[in-house]
Amino acid sequence: MNYSQDIIKALIRTEKSTRYEPNGKYLFLISPEANKIQVKRAVEQIYKVKVKDVNTLISPGKLKRVRYHLGRTPELKKAIVTLKEGQKISEATPS
Repeated sequence: MNYSQDIIKALIRTEKSTRYEPNGKYLFLISPEANKIQVKRAVEQIYKVKVKDVNTLISPGKLKRVRYHLGRTPELKKAIVTLKEGQKISEATPS
C-alpha cells in the first residue's frame, strides 16, 4: 500500500458527515489495512492541507436477508480527519 489513492478510497459527503465540517473535520472511507500515519500522509498529499489529528473507526457489517439466504454487508473502516486552523477541503481540491 504505497500510493495515497490506495489508502483514501473516498471523501464521505453525507448529511450526517457534514456536521463535522464546521469544526474542520472530514470523514473519509479508507482501506482496512491503513493506519493513522498513512491516512495523515495520504490526505496531506492528495488534498494539499495540513492535518492536525486522525481518528479511525470500524463500522461492522450487518446481517441482511434476501428471501431464504442470509448475507452480510462488508465491514468498513472510516477516518475522521481534523485539519489545522484555516485549512479546508472543497469539492474540486483533489489533485
